[in-house]
Amino acid sequence: MTTADLLLAPEGTGAGHPGPTLLRLATAGSVDDGKSTLIGRLLHDTKSVFADQLASVEAASRQRGWKGELADLALLTDGLRAEREQGITIDVAYRYFATAERSYVLADTPGHVQYTRNTVTGASTADVVVVLVDARNGVVEQTRRHLAISALLRVPHVLVALNKIDLVDDPQAVHAQVSADLGRIADSLALRDLHVVPVSALHGDNVVTRSERTAWYEGPTLLALLETLPPGADQREGDLRLPVQLVIRPQHGAVDPAHVDYRGYAGLITSGTVALGDPVTVAGSGRSTTVTGIDVAGSPVEQAAAGLSVTLRLADELDISRGDVLAGGAAPSPTDTTEAVLCWLAETPLRERARVLVKHGTRTVQARVSAITERLDIESLETVAADQAELNDLVQVQLQLAEPLPLEPYAATRDGGSFLVIDPQSGTTLAAGMVQARLRA
Repeated sequence: MTTADLLLAPEGTGAGHPGPTLLRLATAGSVDDGKSTLIGRLLHDTKSVFADQLASVEAASRQRGWKGELADLALLTDGLRAEREQGITIDVAYRYFATAERSYVLADTPGHVQYTRNTVTGASTADVVVVLVDARNGVVEQTRRHLAISALLRVPHVLVALNKIDLVDDPQAVHAQVSADLGRIADSLALRDLHVVPVSALHGDNVVTRSERTAWYEGPTLLALLETLPPGADQREGDLRLPVQLVIRPQHGAVDPAHVDYRGYAGLITSGTVALGDPVTVAGSGRSTTVTGIDVAGSPVEQAAAGLSVTLRLADELDISRGDVLAGGAAPSPTDTTEAVLCWLAETPLRERARVLVKHGTRTVQARVSAITERLDIESLETVAADQAELNDLVQVQLQLAEPLPLEPYAATRDGGSFLVIDPQSGTTLAAGMVQARLRA
């Protein structure tokens, strides 16, 4: 079996044999809500931690004066030195684990408002966002912000872990009140699927196993929910989209004669599938041709699907360069104006007529913010008039692009409908954008 064969095996399988489905999840919540501890508990109780790793965490816990049971399980995810010293999560920590039912890719994102941009990063590809709420504090501003971001990013499922339920006097009443508050927020944001589970990450209550201390709770545990939630839309569904990252031109000095006339278009398939003989269109020029060759990891294959980096060989020599999109089905029509929602991630405010760069797929163009029309008030979850955006604001804007881009509505495709806003001077990321999205459903 070749490397290409392994890459082409169905998701969640090895060597083409049926296996568990893949679920991508991300955590979110306020500082000290216990996100890292919850994820550490989940990894520990699903036996996804190696013995030497657990021993190292136990030793580090004792050095820090840890008096609790087991170890400080937050250290399983807080890997940076600054995180351990400050007791907060700064970076997005990715972890991988599996059960008999499915495999998981887990992103532990920061809770501090300063690192909201990392929460956007972690949630942008998630099937499920696990939002932690401290039972002692209830719903706070950062909870509403993370729920609003989850709604805008169209995350299919939101699971609220009502943590530290063991530290409140009347846990059942707190659970009922928080569930009611979250229900109103979900209705306001049009969140389609929200669940609330009372847990104690420190003691493991209702994380993997049910707890006798919450006998009043009759719902599933956190893991039981994760095991049954359907994943988001399969990227392999829908029309082919391949943003060209590199044009591999003829190598006239190649030793192998077969590569003298080689010309391929390399990139990551973001949606759909492609097979030999399929028609494809270059979004922009509208020129069409057919696929005559597909290479994966240096080996020819007959077909490939979303998630794979491939090189396509085409029947005709068309004018194709980095940033173009090869499309199957109905190719997106390039546009030089668009309405979008921005999650502003920079300390410097955004003002109308600001000049920025917009990066969509593998192409970056100059742009101007022609208008800022609305901002989502995180407290009331109502839209208010606005003419600028501050750090972590969610705003509705209109963009004028210097060159047309093949933008697609975010509601139809996460990849085709998302873009980054970049500072043209420093090259830093200023905002995450969603094409033709709305602040309120």
